[in-house]
Amino acid sequence: MILEADLAAVDTALAPLWPRLEGAHLFITGGTGFIGRWMLEALARAPVDVNVTLLSRNPAEFAARAPHLAARFHCISGDVLDFAPPTGAFTHIIHAATDASAALNAQDPRRMFDTIVQGTRNALDLAVACGAQRVLFLSSGAVYGAQPGDIAHVSETWHGAPDPLDPRSAYGEGKRAAEMLCAIYGKQFGLDVVGARIFALLGPLLSLDIHFAAGNFVRDAMAGRTIRVEGSGEAVRSYLYAADLTVWLWTLLLAGKPGMVCNVGSEEAVSIAALAQRTAAILGSPGVEILGRPDPGWNPGRYVPSTERIREQLGVAPTIGLDEAIRRTALWNGWKP
Repeated sequence: MILEADLAAVDTALAPLWPRLEGAHLFITGGTGFIGRWMLEALARAPVDVNVTLLSRNPAEFAARAPHLAARFHCISGDVLDFAPPTGAFTHIIHAATDASAALNAQDPRRMFDTIVQGTRNALDLAVACGAQRVLFLSSGAVYGAQPGDIAHVSETWHGAPDPLDPRSAYGEGKRAAEMLCAIYGKQFGLDVVGARIFALLGPLLSLDIHFAAGNFVRDAMAGRTIRVEGSGEAVRSYLYAADLTVWLWTLLLAGKPGMVCNVGSEEAVSIAALAQRTAAILGSPGVEILGRPDPGWNPGRYVPSTERIREQLGVAPTIGLDEAIRRTALWNGWKP
């Protein structure tokens, strides 16, 4: 099974670091989403005694989707915007809760912005109150705004930004403001916060029916349909495989320097049109159709990180390329070669 094999590889990669969590008590927001679920699946297999409290808007739904995780970890009901702080001392806090919904960003940008910023402040307040040793904040490559075409791989030292006059920037500006909060809490309260600026992803557990093009292409190819690219296909992206993502995030939490902020993504750039063609070739779709409609999103251009910092300072590296990521995502979703 793809997921079990991936998690075994994750566990092997993290074996030197897992002992640092012995006896830890973690509080995690966003643990029931795609990224959080991967982190929990890995932690559930770690050979350490660790307690975890998850914040979820719907614990019953999570228990139905992942009963093995619900039985292993304690889940409490609440929204990151206004949850009642749980009692107890937490050694680590992972703040991963964000509704990364293109529809929400377009239809209710105020709620998107508030969820990111106030949710982060609530998580940081809890960390200060309980004396947490470290916080991991999951940010986004959207903090850079539109990436200039002449920058092949955007690094952490590039100080671009979203357009503050465009409501479509609510997600990216929210993440920027949340990163500022992390820096403020570090200076004012001595809180140790590390951050991951996450780019596009692919792998098992990713929903194929939301706004992510790579997942939509896999879905359509598996159904034997022509893959349709809504826009011009000229936008450029890169996709980090979820198992690699998981290793990188746990490594950042457990081994990153205080205050460290890193890009987390792949440097293997591909246009959306080329991604569609590769997906069709790998999974046997009848073909690709480019519709050429205007792109309603915030970034119709390039979105590819430099990962030199995290690779050189933490010793991680991608192990799964794009073609294999497409194949494994499809296999986990029931594709038969």
